[in-house]
Amino acid sequence: MAKYADKVDIYNDMGQKVGSNIPLESLSPLRNAAIKRIINLTKRTVAVNLAGIEQGLKTGAVGGKGRMILGRELKLDLVGNAGAIADKMADLIRVKEGDDTVVKPLAGGKSLMSQVPTARLEAGATYVAGTTATSSALQEAIITMNNVNMFDAPMVHAAIWGQYPQTLDNEGGNVKSMLETPQKDEGYGYSLRNVAVNHVAAATGKRTMNSAALSSIFEQTGVVEMGDAIGWNERLQLCGFAMQGLNANNLTYSLIKENGQSGTIGTVVDSMVNKAVSDGVIKVDKTMSSGFKSYKTDDVAAWNAYCASATLASTIVNCGAARAAQGVSSTLLYSNDLIEHVTGLPACDFGKVMGTAVGFSFFSHSIYGGGGPGVFNGNHIVTRHSKGFAIPCVAAAVAIDAGTQMFSVEGTSAIIGVVYGDIPEFKDPITAVAKAAEM
Repeated sequence: MAKYADKVDIYNDMGQKVGSNIPLESLSPLRNAAIKRIINLTKRTVAVNLAGIEQGLKTGAVGGKGRMILGRELKLDLVGNAGAIADKMADLIRVKEGDDTVVKPLAGGKSLMSQVPTARLEAGATYVAGTTATSSALQEAIITMNNVNMFDAPMVHAAIWGQYPQTLDNEGGNVKSMLETPQKDEGYGYSLRNVAVNHVAAATGKRTMNSAALSSIFEQTGVVEMGDAIGWNERLQLCGFAMQGLNANNLTYSLIKENGQSGTIGTVVDSMVNKAVSDGVIKVDKTMSSGFKSYKTDDVAAWNAYCASATLASTIVNCGAARAAQGVSSTLLYSNDLIEHVTGLPACDFGKVMGTAVGFSFFSHSIYGGGGPGVFNGNHIVTRHSKGFAIPCVAAAVAIDAGTQMFSVEGTSAIIGVVYGDIPEFKDPITAVAKAAEM
């Protein structure tokens, strides 16, 4: 028997239906096979910059930040032997024949995709086996295949691992994961909310709604992991995930299409309110002498979902018009401020999206100006407050950006795009989740 009465249709980023009459609970990270696979692959998959390792060894530049060890250069043809290195690594990483180990060259051997077997993750307490097993196997493969002696072996280690273990992360290293090191997580369950927005945009090929969808999958799975989708909160999160992250009932797409040519944040909000009234999500509570109407709802979770959808649609309309990501924080703030002024009801995530936006604008490009939207994530002290509904909008804004960011997707996440973008579920998460929900 279905847990919830809600059923939705899922539409892709082209407005095409890819899933019909889907029970809400089948979109849960606890149930949906595609989401489980995305999370499994996120933990298992790492990107190896083989060309970077070769160049670092050739010049002695290892450890990042302009560090160079002269006289310790090693000239090794790693890119030219990428296939053999991948085979050797796979033999070292594999737990048993026929498991899900994958190591393969990409980009003409300049990069490697490494997916460690699930058994290695199951045998550990955290998600770091993807990085550690790959780095160790790569190190041994390079040393043994090139007869590197004991005095030069530390240079190979430094080219792969960077400054680890002297630093908490592998600064200057050439093995990259979407996930940060556990020491950078702000609390229980924040690992999947700690994925840089630029990484998400890169993995989806900068397709706007798919970037929002993949970000939403990470955010909502993190919310489940941290225990904030228990009881009545579960339906609240699932409804918002469906409408905002997965374009359920084509709501987000239709709001964008209706307002994309000449609309503003305000017209998107008006469109959403009219749609919520016609769908019976809200209704007029009181009409003031001035003619102003305040609204009420019998379904808080559904109303929150419509607000979440409008927030994403406003972001795409506004940042799309500018072709710039920097306006996302003010869009998060004022779209929800308008929702509250127009309806008298709480906006997305009961004001937490607005609160997130205020700090976000200060830290990303205001007086402080220490970063940019693309390097933020849901784990950041500024953006962590809205659980699930703010960061997907940032991902959409970054995807639609036309190169205005100080920290561009190409500059921070190029190898993530090459490796994770080769995985179908990351390129088109909406369709993947919809198809799995129908099964």
